[in-house]
Amino acid sequence: MTERAVLDLTARYAGEYLASLETRPVRADADVAALRASLGGPLPEQPSEATEVIEALIAGAEPGVVAIPGGRYFGFVIGGALPAALAADWLTSTWDQNAGLYAAGPSASVVEEIASGWLAELLGLPAGVSSAFVTGCQLAHVTALAAARHGVLERAGWDVEKDGLAASPPLRVVVGEERHVTVDRALRLLGIGASQLMAVPADGQGRMRTDGLGELLASSQAPTIVCAQVGNVNTGAVDPLPAIADAASAAGAWLHVDGAFGMWAAASPGLRPLVEGIERADSWATDAHKWLNVPYDSGLVFCAHPDAHRAAMSVHASYLVQAEPGAARDQVDWTPEFSRRARGFAVYAALSTLGRSGVAELIDRCHAHARRFAELLGSEPGVEILNDVVLNQVLVRFDADDGATREVVRRVQDDGTCWLSGTTWQGVAAMRISVSNWRTTDDDVERSAAAILRLAAEVTTPAVAYP
Repeated sequence: MTERAVLDLTARYAGEYLASLETRPVRADADVAALRASLGGPLPEQPSEATEVIEALIAGAEPGVVAIPGGRYFGFVIGGALPAALAADWLTSTWDQNAGLYAAGPSASVVEEIASGWLAELLGLPAGVSSAFVTGCQLAHVTALAAARHGVLERAGWDVEKDGLAASPPLRVVVGEERHVTVDRALRLLGIGASQLMAVPADGQGRMRTDGLGELLASSQAPTIVCAQVGNVNTGAVDPLPAIADAASAAGAWLHVDGAFGMWAAASPGLRPLVEGIERADSWATDAHKWLNVPYDSGLVFCAHPDAHRAAMSVHASYLVQAEPGAARDQVDWTPEFSRRARGFAVYAALSTLGRSGVAELIDRCHAHARRFAELLGSEPGVEILNDVVLNQVLVRFDADDGATREVVRRVQDDGTCWLSGTTWQGVAAMRISVSNWRTTDDDVERSAAAILRLAAEVTTPAVAYP
């Protein structure tokens, strides 16, 4: 069987799958036992035709596929894939470039250079920031905080790349109480333990409280990194960046911003005031698979101190064909990876397709959908919206009861009209709705809200009646 035949088969199936998103249940239809039975078995002894393998993979895997690309997936903060970004991702696999070195993929290098420049402009970052394309926001934090570790220790007269951390000046990292767990893990991977973290209390929406932050930072001369958050993973709330930047600057601390999804608010003229002051940070981490709607493997790092960024990441070996500094971009100088996927093509295609106004419209549309969810659900008796809907996150509680709320979440997930997740917010159970997909329509929101209320009526007390 020819190579063309198996690719044509796959393309036909892809088109059919995407066309089915409007009507198929969002949930997976198979449990783990069924998937192990359909996909498992002994390692094949003999070769098989590629078309047969792909047909068997489709048959075995599709029952366990969640309709994440569809407009009624509201679990976690996950976008879909714009058609141009999906097509560019296919080209990425077809071209099969190693994006570690310019010599191994000149176009991959240049596309990343151009796309990162467009992104820095779109997100309102300072001119001249360095950048890196990594797997996701977890590795974006690792990369940015490695640069931060280098920067603050260099100011203290310590070369961490040469001498490590064993005898270095003690580091201090100031974080918000409601920070995302990926920040802690990134610090742990960099040799910065939990005992070196100082957690600042958060307000009722999850924003870092800044009263007393200046005094806290001034209380020690230790090399300090401050981690702010743009987009709380539950509420969407944004830390008060101007006040945090003032305090960090006065203390000579490095300010890192976790902007996994919230940074994209900077692309919307209407929402940009939420992230005022973001340009004053020293490093930023975000994820294009969230609100830019490109396929996975699209974490992004930006750093206002390219020398620190490069010092923390760059490597050299005699066998590598590396570009002269300033002549071309060797991506290995900016990321923790050697061999890696050419992630820039999909981001380039998404930005080229949408343009500045299209990105803004996408962000605004998702924000409006989130507010509509809050309006439809919150207007019913016994339903409480727990957060101010400032971005794309909605927290919902039913019957003022943890058990009822968790049961509604479970039933919605099983129902298949839409898919969303549960969470615990400041001690109580909540339903968590994240609107991040370019495909989501007004009808998707109306259908999903109706299904949620129908299922809630089956769970909550008889005194709570839904139409």
